[in-house]
Amino acid sequence: MATMLYRSLVLAETFARKNGPKLLVASIPTKWQQPQRNLNVHEHISFSLLKEAGVPVPNFGVAKNPKEAADIAKSLNVKDIVLKAQVLAGGRGKGAFKNGLKGGVRMVYTPEEASDIAGKMIGDYLITKQTGEKGRICNAVMVTERKFPRKEYYFAIMMERAFQGPVLIASAQGGVNIEEVAAENPEAIIYEPIDITEGLSKEKAQSVATKVGLGDNKDTAEMLLRLYNLFLKKDALLIEVNPYAEDSSGKFFSLDCKMRFDDNADFRQKELFDKRDWTQEDPKEVQAARFNLNYIALEGDIGCLVNGAGLAMATMDIIKLHGGEPANFLDVGGGATAAQVKEAFKIITADPKVHAILVNIFGGIMRCDVIAEGIIAAAKELNLKMPIVCRLQGTNVDDAKVLIASSGLKILACDNLDEAARLVVKLSNIVSLARAAKLDVNFEIPL
Repeated sequence: MATMLYRSLVLAETFARKNGPKLLVASIPTKWQQPQRNLNVHEHISFSLLKEAGVPVPNFGVAKNPKEAADIAKSLNVKDIVLKAQVLAGGRGKGAFKNGLKGGVRMVYTPEEASDIAGKMIGDYLITKQTGEKGRICNAVMVTERKFPRKEYYFAIMMERAFQGPVLIASAQGGVNIEEVAAENPEAIIYEPIDITEGLSKEKAQSVATKVGLGDNKDTAEMLLRLYNLFLKKDALLIEVNPYAEDSSGKFFSLDCKMRFDDNADFRQKELFDKRDWTQEDPKEVQAARFNLNYIALEGDIGCLVNGAGLAMATMDIIKLHGGEPANFLDVGGGATAAQVKEAFKIITADPKVHAILVNIFGGIMRCDVIAEGIIAAAKELNLKMPIVCRLQGTNVDDAKVLIASSGLKILACDNLDEAARLVVKLSNIVSLARAAKLDVNFEIPL
C-alpha cells in the first residue's frame, strides 16, 4: 500500500508541475491523508483478472507446495521459467528469505529446480525494503513462462483527485521504477484524464498508444479499453501494468501487474474481497477490522484513540506540532461501544513502542460516558501502567469526568486539546527515558 501511495504522490506532483501551481495544491495529499485499508491482491490474482478481461498475460499457475510448482513448470512446457514469491511487498526480486535464499523472483529451467526453489520460498518469510526485518510470509509461488521483451512500456489507470476521477498514465519507459522516471524526466510521462461520464474512447486510447511510440497499434488501444472496463467493473483505484512488453515474436503481454480496490465496494465485490490475504497485513490492523475499528500502524510512540477521521488527523498533527510522534491512526467511529473502546486499547497497547496514549473524543452521536467506561474497563483489565491523557467534549461529558475521577486510575483529563497534546508528549518522553534506564514506569505522573 505504501509503494502505491508514494507512486500516486510522485505522478500527481509531476503532472501538477507540468500544468500549473493551482493543480499542485489540488493533487498532493497532506501528510496525514486519511488512511484506508484498500484491498491489495497478489500478482496471480491480478493476472487472472487481466486474463478474464482479455488482456494478454504469459501462461502461469499458482503453487502452494513444491510438487505443485514442479507440475505447473512441467505443464508450461518451456525451457525458461520464472518463480515469483506471492508476497504483498515491492522489491521482491532484490529481497531475501530468512532461510538465506536470495531473491523472491527466480529463474529456473527444469521442473525439479522449480520444486527445489519453491520449497525454499513457501512457508518462509521474505524480507524486502518495504517489509522491515520481520518480513512477510510466502504462502504461494506463481510459476510462469519467461518472456524476453524487446521493448517495455508502462500503462496505468488510477483514481486521481487532481482530475476528480480516473486518469490514464502511460510511458515509453516501462520496466523500471516509474517514480524515478517521473522525477528525472517529467516529459516522459503521459497523462490522459478520463471523463467518468463519457468513459475511455477508442480515439483517446489510440492517441495514447501513438504518443508512447506504438503508432497505430490497435491491439494496444484495445488493451487499454479492456483495462478501463476492468477498472470500472471491479471498482478499482489502481490498475498498473508495468511492463507491458513486446516479445521476440512481436506479440504484446502484461508481464507484471498491481491492482488496488476501493474498500467501500466490498459489498458488491464479495468474490474479490474474499481473496484478501490477511496474512500479509499487520496483525493489529486485522484485529481492528474484526471490531470495525479503523486502525493504521505508524512509527511513533504516542497511541491515539479518536472518533472521526478528520479529528484523528488533526490530533496527529497537533502531536507533531508539540514534538511528538503518533504511533497509530485509530478512528473508533461515531457509534463505538465500551467493548470496542476496550478492544481499541488492546490493539494500541500491543505495540511495544507506545509510551503514552491520547484519547480525543468529541461526543455527538458518541457519548462521552460510554467512552469513559471503555477506557476504565481497558485500563483495569490490561493493568495499564502507561499514562493516559483524555480529552472529552460533548454529550454527557460531565458524567464522563465523574467516572474518570472516581476510577482511582491514572487517567488525566484535559478540556483543551492543545494542552492535552503538550502533556501527552511530555509524558511519553518521561516514559521513554524511564524505559531506557530500565526503571519501573508505574510512577506518580508529574503534572
